[in-house]
Amino acid sequence: MKLYLSGGGSGKQNLYAYINFFKSINKNKPILYIPLALNCNKYNECYKWFKKEIEYFNFTNFEMVTSSIELSKLNLNNYSSLFIGGGNTYKLLKELQENSNLEKIKNFLLNDGIVYGGSAGAIIFGKDIDGCLLTDKKIDIDTKGLNFLNNYSLLCHFNKSNLKLNENYLKEYSKMNKLIFLPEEDVIVITDKKIRIIGNKEYCLFYKGTPFIHNSSNFKKDINNE
Repeated sequence: MKLYLSGGGSGKQNLYAYINFFKSINKNKPILYIPLALNCNKYNECYKWFKKEIEYFNFTNFEMVTSSIELSKLNLNNYSSLFIGGGNTYKLLKELQENSNLEKIKNFLLNDGIVYGGSAGAIIFGKDIDGCLLTDKKIDIDTKGLNFLNNYSLLCHFNKSNLKLNENYLKEYSKMNKLIFLPEEDVIVITDKKIRIIGNKEYCLFYKGTPFIHNSSNFKKDINNE
């Protein structure tokens, strides 16, 4: 298992994480790109964006899925990895909850799969997605995530402006849900053996109603704090 949770940055922002990701995958199989967090009228733009994103790393072999039903019919073992993109986290989780796709992705990951999630595509792997309530349009769904982050929830695009926007809400939210607010430049990497971070920007940890600004040197201690 290898899971990359990106704070939402592009390839240039996440250069070292992307290098690690592309070294990990089987180059003889395509990447499956999942842009279901966005509306379908943006999928043509998504295709062009992802093609350009991976060409930066001399890789062109990918396929893109455009619906929950289409995803449910695919054999994920035919792919080197999954790349789950950003957008509305509630929409993404709803699409994946339908047609047993969430369980399908979980099983792929637990059976030596490789997944890269950016922004919404990362948030769904936390314990709960309601940390993004103030930034994403709410859909009435079960907000439980896949919980691969040691019982932490996740929010992306951390910076001073977004902290100010979300701080009061997250103080209340974190009384019941500890949360990591990750900047675009940082990527959390989860394997069977450990959880680590690639990047050196500050992130914000919300724990029992209190925010703490930390850097990568604190991460190992933070993520193992129960």
